[in-house]
Amino acid sequence: MRYRALVAALAAICLSVLTACGGEEISLLSDQPFTYKQIVNTGLANSCPRLPETARGTFELAPGSPYVLTDLCLQPTSYFVKEEPVNKRKDAEFIGGRALTRYTSSLEQITGDLGLDDEGVVTFKEKFGIDFQAITVQLPGGEQVPMLFTIKGLEAKTQPGQSNINTSTDLRGSYRVPSYRGATFLDPKGRGESTGYDNAVALPATDNEEIIRENVKRTDVLSGAMELQVSQVNSETGEVAGVFEAIQPSDTDLGAQDPEEVKLRGVFYGRIEAAT
Repeated sequence: MRYRALVAALAAICLSVLTACGGEEISLLSDQPFTYKQIVNTGLANSCPRLPETARGTFELAPGSPYVLTDLCLQPTSYFVKEEPVNKRKDAEFIGGRALTRYTSSLEQITGDLGLDDEGVVTFKEKFGIDFQAITVQLPGGEQVPMLFTIKGLEAKTQPGQSNINTSTDLRGSYRVPSYRGATFLDPKGRGESTGYDNAVALPATDNEEIIRENVKRTDVLSGAMELQVSQVNSETGEVAGVFEAIQPSDTDLGAQDPEEVKLRGVFYGRIEAAT
Protein backbone atom coordinates (compact mmCIF):
# COMPACT_ATOMS: atom_id res chain seq x y z
CA MET A 1 0.00 0.00 0.00
CA ARG A 2 2.87 2.34 0.78
CA TYR A 3 4.41 1.76 -2.62
CA ARG A 4 1.09 2.34 -4.36
CA ALA A 5 0.64 5.68 -2.63
CA LEU A 6 4.21 6.66 -3.49
CA VAL A 7 3.78 5.68 -7.13
CA ALA A 8 0.48 7.59 -7.36
CA ALA A 9 2.08 10.70 -5.87
CA LEU A 10 5.04 10.51 -8.28
CA ALA A 11 2.69 10.02 -11.24
CA ALA A 12 0.65 13.04 -10.23
CA ILE A 13 3.78 15.18 -9.90
CA CYS A 14 5.12 14.06 -13.27
CA LEU A 15 1.77 14.69 -14.95
CA SER A 16 1.51 18.19 -13.50
CA VAL A 17 5.07 19.00 -14.59
CA LEU A 18 4.45 17.73 -18.11
CA THR A 19 1.20 19.67 -18.36
CA ALA A 20 2.82 22.87 -17.14
CA CYS A 21 5.75 22.51 -19.49
CA GLY A 22 3.65 21.44 -22.44
CA GLY A 23 1.06 24.22 -22.15
CA GLU A 24 1.85 26.90 -24.72
CA GLU A 25 1.16 30.44 -23.59
CA ILE A 26 -0.82 32.32 -26.23
CA SER A 27 -0.31 36.03 -26.72
CA LEU A 28 -3.22 38.31 -27.65
CA LEU A 29 -0.98 40.85 -29.37
CA SER A 30 -2.39 41.87 -32.73
CA ASP A 31 0.68 40.76 -34.71
CA GLN A 32 0.56 37.17 -33.44
CA PRO A 33 -1.23 34.71 -35.79
CA PHE A 34 -3.28 31.85 -34.35
CA THR A 35 -4.00 28.37 -35.63
CA TYR A 36 -7.39 26.70 -35.39
CA LYS A 37 -6.14 24.29 -32.72
CA GLN A 38 -4.95 27.19 -30.59
CA ILE A 39 -8.34 28.89 -30.68
CA VAL A 40 -10.94 26.10 -30.63
CA ASN A 41 -12.70 25.63 -27.26
CA THR A 42 -10.52 28.25 -25.55
CA GLY A 43 -12.66 31.39 -25.74
CA LEU A 44 -9.92 33.28 -27.58
CA ALA A 45 -12.31 34.02 -30.46
CA ASN A 46 -14.21 36.26 -28.02
CA SER A 47 -11.08 38.24 -27.13
CA CYS A 48 -10.06 41.46 -28.85
CA PRO A 49 -6.47 41.86 -30.09
CA ARG A 50 -4.07 43.79 -27.87
CA LEU A 51 -1.28 46.27 -28.41
CA PRO A 52 1.88 46.32 -26.27
CA GLU A 53 1.99 48.85 -23.44
CA THR A 54 4.95 50.49 -25.17
CA ALA A 55 2.77 51.54 -28.14
CA ARG A 56 2.61 55.25 -27.29
CA GLY A 57 2.65 56.80 -30.75
CA THR A 58 0.31 59.18 -32.56
CA PHE A 59 -1.69 58.96 -35.77
CA GLU A 60 -1.90 62.27 -37.59
CA LEU A 61 -5.20 63.29 -39.16
CA ALA A 62 -5.60 65.83 -41.97
CA PRO A 63 -8.63 68.13 -41.55
CA GLY A 64 -11.33 67.34 -44.09
CA SER A 65 -9.71 64.09 -45.25
CA PRO A 66 -11.85 60.94 -44.91
CA TYR A 67 -10.66 58.03 -42.78
CA VAL A 68 -12.20 54.77 -41.62
CA LEU A 69 -11.89 52.97 -38.29
CA THR A 70 -12.08 49.31 -39.25
CA ASP A 71 -11.81 45.94 -37.50
CA LEU A 72 -13.19 47.64 -34.39
CA CYS A 73 -13.60 45.12 -31.58
CA LEU A 74 -15.17 45.76 -28.16
CA GLN A 75 -14.84 43.14 -25.43
CA PRO A 76 -16.79 43.76 -22.21
CA THR A 77 -15.05 42.55 -19.06
CA SER A 78 -17.19 44.01 -16.25
CA TYR A 79 -20.96 44.36 -15.84
CA PHE A 80 -22.97 46.50 -13.44
CA VAL A 81 -26.73 46.98 -12.99
CA LYS A 82 -28.24 50.02 -11.31
CA GLU A 83 -30.41 49.08 -8.37
CA GLU A 84 -32.56 51.09 -5.99
CA PRO A 85 -31.33 50.78 -2.37
CA VAL A 86 -33.52 49.48 0.44
CA ASN A 87 -32.89 52.73 2.30
CA LYS A 88 -34.83 55.41 0.42
CA ARG A 89 -32.45 58.08 1.69
CA LYS A 90 -29.62 56.65 -0.40
CA ASP A 91 -29.17 57.11 -4.13
CA ALA A 92 -29.36 54.24 -6.58
CA GLU A 93 -26.00 52.65 -7.33
CA PHE A 94 -24.52 50.16 -9.76
CA ILE A 95 -24.12 46.61 -8.44
CA GLY A 96 -21.52 44.35 -9.99
CA GLY A 97 -22.69 41.17 -11.71
CA ARG A 98 -21.34 38.42 -13.93
CA ALA A 99 -22.20 37.46 -17.46
CA LEU A 100 -23.95 34.13 -17.95
CA THR A 101 -23.18 34.37 -21.67
CA ARG A 102 -19.93 32.51 -22.27
CA TYR A 103 -18.01 33.19 -25.49
CA THR A 104 -20.36 35.42 -27.49
CA SER A 105 -20.20 38.78 -25.74
CA SER A 106 -17.77 40.79 -27.92
CA LEU A 107 -18.59 43.04 -30.85
CA GLU A 108 -16.18 42.80 -33.78
CA GLN A 109 -15.50 43.48 -37.46
CA ILE A 110 -17.10 46.91 -37.04
CA THR A 111 -16.34 49.69 -39.50
CA GLY A 112 -17.18 53.37 -39.38
CA ASP A 113 -16.21 56.76 -40.77
CA LEU A 114 -13.58 58.81 -38.96
CA GLY A 115 -12.75 62.43 -39.65
CA LEU A 116 -11.30 65.66 -38.32
CA ASP A 117 -13.12 68.95 -38.89
CA ASP A 118 -11.73 72.49 -39.03
CA GLU A 119 -12.35 73.02 -35.30
CA GLY A 120 -10.21 70.05 -34.38
CA VAL A 121 -13.08 67.72 -33.45
CA VAL A 122 -12.53 64.04 -34.26
CA THR A 123 -15.80 62.25 -35.09
CA PHE A 124 -16.45 58.53 -35.44
CA LYS A 125 -19.70 57.25 -36.99
CA GLU A 126 -20.38 53.51 -36.84
CA LYS A 127 -21.68 52.01 -40.08
CA PHE A 128 -21.77 48.20 -40.03
CA GLY A 129 -20.33 45.04 -38.55
CA ILE A 130 -21.18 42.48 -35.86
CA ASP A 131 -22.47 45.31 -33.70
CA PHE A 132 -24.82 43.57 -31.27
CA GLN A 133 -24.74 40.62 -28.88
CA ALA A 134 -27.40 39.25 -26.54
CA ILE A 135 -26.01 39.03 -22.99
CA THR A 136 -27.56 38.00 -19.68
CA VAL A 137 -26.10 39.45 -16.47
CA GLN A 138 -26.68 37.73 -13.13
CA LEU A 139 -26.64 39.81 -9.94
CA PRO A 140 -25.40 38.58 -6.55
CA GLY A 141 -29.00 38.00 -5.39
CA GLY A 142 -29.69 35.68 -8.32
CA GLU A 143 -31.69 38.11 -10.49
CA GLN A 144 -30.94 37.78 -14.19
CA VAL A 145 -30.97 40.86 -16.41
CA PRO A 146 -31.01 40.22 -20.20
CA MET A 147 -29.72 42.97 -22.48
CA LEU A 148 -28.65 43.62 -26.07
CA PHE A 149 -25.10 44.97 -26.00
CA THR A 150 -24.68 47.11 -29.12
CA ILE A 151 -23.20 50.28 -30.60
CA LYS A 152 -25.58 50.68 -33.54
CA GLY A 153 -25.27 54.14 -35.08
CA LEU A 154 -22.67 55.27 -32.54
CA GLU A 155 -21.54 58.84 -33.17
CA ALA A 156 -18.67 59.70 -30.83
CA LYS A 157 -16.70 62.94 -30.77
CA THR A 158 -13.67 64.41 -29.03
CA GLN A 159 -13.20 67.85 -27.58
CA PRO A 160 -12.09 70.61 -30.05
CA GLY A 161 -8.42 71.32 -30.67
CA GLN A 162 -7.30 67.85 -31.76
CA SER A 163 -4.93 67.16 -34.64
CA ASN A 164 -4.25 63.44 -34.21
CA ILE A 165 -5.17 60.26 -32.37
CA ASN A 166 -2.94 59.76 -29.34
CA THR A 167 -2.97 58.08 -25.93
CA SER A 168 -4.98 60.98 -24.48
CA THR A 169 -7.81 60.85 -27.02
CA ASP A 170 -11.30 60.35 -25.58
CA LEU A 171 -14.42 59.97 -27.72
CA ARG A 172 -17.91 60.28 -26.24
CA GLY A 173 -21.23 59.74 -27.95
CA SER A 174 -24.60 58.01 -28.07
CA TYR A 175 -26.02 55.06 -29.99
CA ARG A 176 -29.27 53.20 -30.63
CA VAL A 177 -30.33 50.21 -28.55
CA PRO A 178 -32.87 48.05 -30.46
CA SER A 179 -35.34 45.76 -28.73
CA TYR A 180 -33.89 42.58 -27.23
CA ARG A 181 -36.58 40.61 -29.10
CA GLY A 182 -38.01 41.25 -32.56
CA ALA A 183 -41.53 42.13 -33.63
CA THR A 184 -42.30 38.52 -34.64
CA PHE A 185 -41.35 37.05 -31.25
CA LEU A 186 -44.24 35.37 -29.43
CA ASP A 187 -44.43 35.21 -25.66
CA PRO A 188 -45.64 32.04 -23.83
CA LYS A 189 -49.26 33.18 -24.32
CA GLY A 190 -48.80 33.61 -28.08
CA ARG A 191 -48.75 37.42 -28.07
CA GLY A 192 -46.46 39.46 -30.35
CA GLU A 193 -46.20 42.87 -31.96
CA SER A 194 -46.73 41.93 -35.62
CA THR A 195 -47.91 38.32 -35.20
CA GLY A 196 -49.82 36.26 -32.65
CA TYR A 197 -52.81 37.08 -30.47
CA ASP A 198 -53.81 40.59 -29.42
CA ASN A 199 -54.38 39.45 -25.84
CA ALA A 200 -54.32 36.32 -23.74
CA VAL A 201 -57.53 34.41 -23.00
CA ALA A 202 -57.07 34.90 -19.25
CA LEU A 203 -56.14 38.57 -19.76
CA PRO A 204 -58.84 40.09 -21.97
CA ALA A 205 -58.85 43.68 -23.18
CA THR A 206 -59.10 45.98 -20.16
CA ASP A 207 -58.23 49.44 -18.92
CA ASN A 208 -55.70 48.08 -16.43
CA GLU A 209 -52.33 49.60 -17.35
CA GLU A 210 -50.26 46.58 -16.32
CA ILE A 211 -52.39 44.21 -18.39
CA ILE A 212 -52.29 46.60 -21.36
CA ARG A 213 -48.48 46.59 -21.21
CA GLU A 214 -48.52 42.79 -21.20
CA ASN A 215 -50.94 42.61 -24.13
CA VAL A 216 -49.66 45.42 -26.35
CA LYS A 217 -46.14 44.44 -27.41
CA ARG A 218 -43.65 47.15 -28.41
CA THR A 219 -40.17 46.95 -29.90
CA ASP A 220 -39.03 50.39 -28.80
CA VAL A 221 -35.61 51.65 -29.85
CA LEU A 222 -33.88 53.20 -26.83
CA SER A 223 -30.51 54.95 -26.53
CA GLY A 224 -27.18 54.39 -24.79
CA ALA A 225 -24.00 56.36 -24.17
CA MET A 226 -20.38 55.29 -24.62
CA GLU A 227 -16.90 56.64 -23.95
CA LEU A 228 -13.79 55.32 -25.73
CA GLN A 229 -10.44 56.09 -24.09
CA VAL A 230 -7.41 55.45 -26.31
CA SER A 231 -4.38 54.19 -24.38
CA GLN A 232 -2.17 52.60 -27.08
CA VAL A 233 -1.42 53.78 -30.63
CA ASN A 234 0.83 52.18 -33.26
CA SER A 235 1.89 55.02 -35.57
CA GLU A 236 3.09 52.70 -38.36
CA THR A 237 0.08 50.41 -38.65
CA GLY A 238 -2.64 52.82 -37.49
CA GLU A 239 -3.77 50.40 -34.78
CA VAL A 240 -5.38 51.83 -31.66
CA ALA A 241 -6.49 50.18 -28.42
CA GLY A 242 -7.85 51.24 -25.08
CA VAL A 243 -10.78 50.90 -22.71
CA PHE A 244 -14.46 51.77 -23.00
CA GLU A 245 -17.43 52.37 -20.74
CA ALA A 246 -21.04 52.13 -21.91
CA ILE A 247 -24.34 52.75 -20.14
CA GLN A 248 -27.47 51.45 -21.80
CA PRO A 249 -30.92 50.02 -21.00
CA SER A 250 -31.67 46.34 -20.58
CA ASP A 251 -34.47 44.27 -22.10
CA THR A 252 -38.05 45.54 -21.58
CA ASP A 253 -39.80 42.23 -22.38
CA LEU A 254 -41.41 43.88 -25.42
CA GLY A 255 -42.57 46.87 -23.38
CA ALA A 256 -44.03 44.92 -20.45
CA GLN A 257 -41.29 46.02 -18.02
CA ASP A 258 -39.25 49.14 -17.35
CA PRO A 259 -35.64 48.71 -18.49
CA GLU A 260 -32.77 48.42 -16.04
CA GLU A 261 -29.74 50.66 -16.44
CA VAL A 262 -26.67 48.57 -17.25
CA LYS A 263 -23.04 49.71 -17.25
CA LEU A 264 -20.39 47.79 -19.19
CA ARG A 265 -16.63 48.26 -19.05
CA GLY A 266 -14.05 46.58 -21.21
CA VAL A 267 -11.31 46.89 -23.82
CA PHE A 268 -11.39 47.78 -27.50
CA TYR A 269 -9.14 47.53 -30.55
CA GLY A 270 -9.32 49.03 -34.04
CA ARG A 271 -7.30 50.14 -37.06
CA ILE A 272 -7.37 53.56 -38.74
CA GLU A 273 -6.96 53.74 -42.52
CA ALA A 274 -7.36 56.40 -45.15
CA ALA A 275 -10.71 56.04 -46.91
CA THR A 276 -10.51 54.85 -50.52
